[in-house]
This record gives sequence, C-alpha cells and structure tokens, in this order.
Amino acid sequence: MPARPQRRGAARRLATGVAVLAATAGILSAANPGAQAGTADKHRPVSAADKHRPARTVDVQLLSFNDLHGNLEPPQGSSGTVTETQADGTTKSVPAGGVEYLATSLRKARAGHQYSVTAAGGDMIGASPLLSGLFHDEPTIEALNKLDLDVTSVGNHEFDEGATELARMQNGGCHPKDGCYEKGKTFQGADFPYLAANVTDEKTGKPLLKPYTVWTHKGVRIGFIGVTLEGTPDIVTAEGVKGLKFHDEVETINKYAKELQRKGVKSIVALIHEGGLPASSSYNYDCDSPGAGNGISGPIVDIAKHVTPKVDALVTGHTHQAYACTVPDPSGTPRTVTSAASFGRLYTDTTLTYDRRTGDIVRTSVKGANAANHVVNRDQPKAPDMTSLIARWNKLAAPVAGKPVGHVSAEIPGRGSGAYESPLGDVISDGQLEALSPTDKGGAQLALMNPGGIRSDLAYKASGSEGDGVVTYGEAFTVQPFTNMMNVVDLTGAQLITALQQQVSGSNEASPKILQVSRGFTYTLDLTQSGKDRVVTDSVKLNGEPIDPAKTYRVAMNEFLAGGGDGFPVFKDGKNKLVGASDLDAFTAYLGAHSSASSPLSPPPADRITIKK
Repeated sequence: MPARPQRRGAARRLATGVAVLAATAGILSAANPGAQAGTADKHRPVSAADKHRPARTVDVQLLSFNDLHGNLEPPQGSSGTVTETQADGTTKSVPAGGVEYLATSLRKARAGHQYSVTAAGGDMIGASPLLSGLFHDEPTIEALNKLDLDVTSVGNHEFDEGATELARMQNGGCHPKDGCYEKGKTFQGADFPYLAANVTDEKTGKPLLKPYTVWTHKGVRIGFIGVTLEGTPDIVTAEGVKGLKFHDEVETINKYAKELQRKGVKSIVALIHEGGLPASSSYNYDCDSPGAGNGISGPIVDIAKHVTPKVDALVTGHTHQAYACTVPDPSGTPRTVTSAASFGRLYTDTTLTYDRRTGDIVRTSVKGANAANHVVNRDQPKAPDMTSLIARWNKLAAPVAGKPVGHVSAEIPGRGSGAYESPLGDVISDGQLEALSPTDKGGAQLALMNPGGIRSDLAYKASGSEGDGVVTYGEAFTVQPFTNMMNVVDLTGAQLITALQQQVSGSNEASPKILQVSRGFTYTLDLTQSGKDRVVTDSVKLNGEPIDPAKTYRVAMNEFLAGGGDGFPVFKDGKNKLVGASDLDAFTAYLGAHSSASSPLSPPPADRITIKK
C-alpha cells in the first residue's frame, strides 16, 4: 500500500498556521500517469526532462463518513441496514456497518491512491451503544485512531458530556470520576484534530478547539474547516453547552476560508455537522436528477448556496441521510455536497483534482461521478485489529452488558421505523408513565418522549449468547443511551396543545419532531395542513376525554425535553417539577415487568396518533 501522510509519533500530518505552511512548501514529486506533463508545449517534442516532470494535476482521494455514534459493533435491527435501489427500480435492504468492516472498506479503498485523506462530519461519539458509552466513548476514539482518521468536525453529540470531557477526548487522560478502565493504561486521546470553528468560549471569545487544519502530503495542501450546527444548544442539555457560544455556520466558514487563503491554502473542504433530506432513502439515489441538487432539501441546501466559492467540497452529517449531490455555490459553479448516512454503514469516496500550479481544486466539471457512497458490507473480511479491540472492551463490559432485562416476540421498530409514531416509542413512553404515575413518584397522567432520543430498534436476534428474543441490558442501553433523568411537571391543557403544535411549527416545521405518547393519549395529525394547523386541536384526548385548556395535567418527560430541547420551549414553563429515575431505568423496569420467556412482549400497534394525509 502506498505510504500514508505523516502520522503521530513522527511529525504531525495535520497542523494549522504559517509555520506548517512554510515547512510543507515544495514541489509535488509524484505524477498522475494519465495527466498531461507540466508546462510542456503540445506542439513541440516531449523531452526527457518533460517525461520526468510532475503532472500538473493529481487526484486526491477524500474518504468520509459521519454520525458514527460509537457503533463499533454492527448496529442492531434495521439501524444496521441500508436501502439499495436495483436496476429494475425495486429496492432491497443490505446489512451494513461495524468498524471491523469499515476498517476493511477504508483500507481497500485507499489501496493504489498515493494521495488519500480521511475526514468525518461529526457525531463520532455520543448517544453510543453500551460497548462505547459505558466507557465514555474511549473505545470509539481508539478505533478511529486505528482507522487512520485524519480530521473531523465536532457534532452536537460531542457536547453531550460538556466541553471539559470533549477536551479529554482530544487530549487524553483518564476520566475524572471513573478513572482508568484498564490497569496500567492511560487513555491517549484522539490522534486527529477535532475542529470547532463556530464554537467559542462565552467569556474569552476564543474558539473552543482548532477552527481548521491543513492536510499536507508531497506538496499537496488541503485545508479543512469544521463546524457544528448553530442550533446545537437547542438539542443538547444545557449543562453540555454551558459557557459556550455557537455561531452561524456560513459566516464562520467564510471567515476561515479567507484566513486559509491568506496563508496560501487555496484548496478547502468544509466539514459541516448539518445536513439535508434526499427525496429517496436509497443510498444510491441520484439527488442531482433532473438538475443539480434538485433531489435534496433541508438546511444544508441553503448553507451550500451561501458558503464562499473558496470552499471546494462540503462533507456533511446530522440528518443520518445518504446523498452525494452537487449544489451550485454563490458563483453558480457546481460543488459536491455529501453525507454517508450514519453508524458506519456507508463511506463516501470523493475525487478532488488538485492543480499543482495554482494549489486549488479544479471544479469546472464537478458532477456526480466524482463522489459516490459505498456500502460497508458485512460479507468482507473483518479487520483483525478491530476484532481485538472490540473483544477487549467487550470483556470489560460483559458483567453489565449481558444481563437479561426482558423478552420480545419480534423486533420492535424504533429508530428504524419510518412512521411518525413507532412501536418502540409507545413502549418507552408507557414505561415512563408506569414508573412515574404513582403519587409518590410524581403522579404522572401521561408521558411524552422525543423521537431523537430513541437511538435504535429493539432487536429480536441475539447480539451474543443470550438467545433470540432476550433483551440484554446492553441492547436496552443502545436504545436509551443518554440516561437522562425523568421529570414530572405541571402543564395546562393549553400548554400541552402548544407542545403538540411545536412538533410541526417553528424550528420543527421543516423537519417535524413527533413526540411519542403514552397509552390513553390520542390525537389527529392532519398533514394536508401546514404549521401548527396540522394538529387537530379538538381531537386531543386523554383516556377518551377532551383535553381541557384550563386544566392542569401532570406530564412525565426526560430532563432534556423539560429543558425545552428539540424545539419545545413551552416545556420550560412546566411547574412543580419532580425528578425521578433515569429514562433507561424506567425502560428496563417496564421490560422486566411486562415480559418473560414464556410471555414475551409483542410490538404494539402504534395507533395513538391518527395521521390524515
């Protein structure tokens, strides 16, 4: 395999500032065999010197992925598949993901490419399965180091445990409370830079982490600017973003693109933890049909149209969707915008044609073919080093992870459900209601669960030796990894209706966040209407009785929602708060109380929200 760029332990392969640019200046020494030689005149004979002159352009391979969320093992249920459109127009589900296979895929993709850089679009950690989450995501950082990740932006989930813990992920050191997990071993931190250009300290105004970095190899220089979505404080607990300010993505990228160009770096890639929604869920859907970017919507489209033409490609994330599009930049020139779904199920391979003379990426003919998503198939060999890593951490996790907590008769769809109301959402909200309905536990009359907090399906197939249908603590943790504390608050009927309207209006209008509701709470969602009018207010009932706008109700929800997270500011007005058990404890208690080997829990019908189309 061709030599990779400099690695940690020798000189750093990535750095910022003038010193690095000066140190890496030089003449490109490797030619692209298919390119025209240097500055030779096409009308004169090619001399011996011309034959050895480096080609003017070289192809740089950009491999990228996003939203791994600590999924080291193949994700469970439908979260571990991708949809593939066949030649005849039909679709099929393909098993995908797992770092043992991701490592093999990336290493095979790099073979034969002298210039190859690997980047990520954020949310590498956070909301992780037990194997990683139990150890504060140290196993995932270790795996990313072995994957030879060169750079990543931060995502919103990198802030789940706050800025101090994120700094530990970058710099290393044992956890301040849990200590070191393996005797004689200290966590070394990330062997790649985390970029957070639009996140600053409220007091100093300085960036929390590096805003950008420069990848260099044999004279080729590509700058990477990393940002997370400006709305991160709305989707992370208040404690996680305490003392931080999040800035506009476009303004920040444009600012640092100018700075990089002043320092002589003209080839620039933006890593943006914000994304879009393609018109098809198939990873191989052509979102440039019939025209550039016509098949994609969402926040990334507006961002792409306003980010300076100085940026040559956008690697995105957050929406967990798969796309490889071109969206015109402000000058009208096509520019690649990509996302590789989530959980390590796909990777994107993008070709950046680097002009040795100008130091810039050639984008005049960018269109579709230079970027494509590829499935991380499970029918290929596993990477032995990743197998060893997983086995090592699984041994440490086994006493906790393998404990049975319930039984199911079939897979219960959650994250993988395409419906507004998922069967697993019903199970989780019922568990929360049951845990918090006793008078001394809060007296809850209903429970509401944010859909983004459901991170997986509840799988029927065994993840280990426990047997099919047995739900282990590790599998339950994968579904509810945040261990948010449950709250019970007073809300008026009018506030409840406002909350339902906020699902489909305001910041949630473009991409609705439909709350999962406990048994007895019903209403109709009319999708023929727009905004808050989608909620049919006189259909909202609790145990068959219409909600009284003037009456007070005791409502259970996790602390994230109670703090107004996910675009539900009305919840911050809740009164008489009582803090209960964690959401994970409520979930596992419900599974234990309502299932057994002889009477497993079946998927509920998910019929509490009536959808009118």
